[in-house]
Amino acid sequence: MTPNELLEILSRAAKLKTTPRHCDTTEGRRESVADHSWRIALMALLLSGEAEFRDADMNRVIRMCLIHDLGEAFTGDIPTFEKTEADARREDELFLAWVDRFPSPQREEWRALLDEMEAMETAEAKTYKALDKLEAVISHNESSLASWLPLEYDLQRSYGWENVQFSPYLKELRACIDAWTQRKIEAGDA
Repeated sequence: MTPNELLEILSRAAKLKTTPRHCDTTEGRRESVADHSWRIALMALLLSGEAEFRDADMNRVIRMCLIHDLGEAFTGDIPTFEKTEADARREDELFLAWVDRFPSPQREEWRALLDEMEAMETAEAKTYKALDKLEAVISHNESSLASWLPLEYDLQRSYGWENVQFSPYLKELRACIDAWTQRKIEAGDA
């Protein structure tokens, strides 16, 4: 990869730093896609020391976490409850067309990661997807209830629940997050 190719990729990826997501940070600032991607990568790094994940290639999981939403550098973020199949298809097409312009070996590595993420068959892909969903729920818990839409009260309790079922640790983490959600709602915001 030439330095100019690297800079072109980084320039496109930088759009995620200013691409807003649906929820706010604890300080009331609109969260960016880059904020979300960074935190799920951090979650994967932290889990790499847990016994359950020692046999997984957590470096690969971190790579998945870092690239998973780069399609939003082209389309922006569309909340899951508003995103249509056509939206998802357009995002994937733009992202893949961009990746296909990468030089070798980066193109092949990213394509392999994306294929693995799409297939959702490996422990690594399942872990990345679970962390992606869990981080969104955590972020909403950190947001003021005033920013929640009415549908998010139910979504907060169900979003991504099926993605943690393969992992005892992630099921326990989800239970802790759910308890936090319940306390937050009962307290009116805490």
